[in-house]
Amino acid sequence: MTEKETARTVIGIIGNVISFFLFLSPLPTMIKIIKQKAVEEFKPDPYIATVLNCAMWSLYGLPFVKPHSILVTTINAVGLVIELIYCVIFFIYSPWKRRRRIALFLAVEAVIMAGVVLITMLVFHTTRKRSLFVGILAIILNVIMYASPLTVMKLVIKTKSVKYMPFYLSLANFCNGLIWLVYALLKIDINVALPNGLGALSGLLQLILYAVYYRTTKWDDDQRRDTDHNRSDPLDPS
Repeated sequence: MTEKETARTVIGIIGNVISFFLFLSPLPTMIKIIKQKAVEEFKPDPYIATVLNCAMWSLYGLPFVKPHSILVTTINAVGLVIELIYCVIFFIYSPWKRRRRIALFLAVEAVIMAGVVLITMLVFHTTRKRSLFVGILAIILNVIMYASPLTVMKLVIKTKSVKYMPFYLSLANFCNGLIWLVYALLKIDINVALPNGLGALSGLLQLILYAVYYRTTKWDDDQRRDTDHNRSDPLDPS
């Protein structure tokens, strides 16, 4: 194994660790939703988009599609499971109209993945053609995934509040995109480099918005609501 291959493997392992924490970064948001038993203004869009994205990259990294890229598959398979759990949480605590939307999108994504797997195996017979086909689709999905926070970013600018844009998710997006960009450049894999370069840029923009609107965010609204709720609780001895 050459020094470049060793470095790429090490970077890939670091990328797996960072990506794992990226997938776990929405946990505070999920815990808040479970405690309040409502999604409020939190949007499921990024998690729904990430489900299909993880599924596609899991396929891309398999040896019969893109040899020597198994580290891409390992972390995305883990991410797929985690993101599905998040979608289930949103489904449980969303109003019926949003539940139907979540279920519809996940069903469509399942059909899309089944079609992609069949086409990859039956139509393309070399790893070069398979990686090109799946890679192009993965790039498109990555762009959609990194663009999905635009709805949240629009809300931040409109309300001048970062209350519904989790900081750790934005930070993890930036770090994740950056490390996988380095990984891709070590072996010139444009399919990995392009979307992760955009991901690093998207994460950076979110961090800038966070810095700009942090001071104008009314964090005490949650505390005031919790206090009012406790006062109105008939079981509260006060």
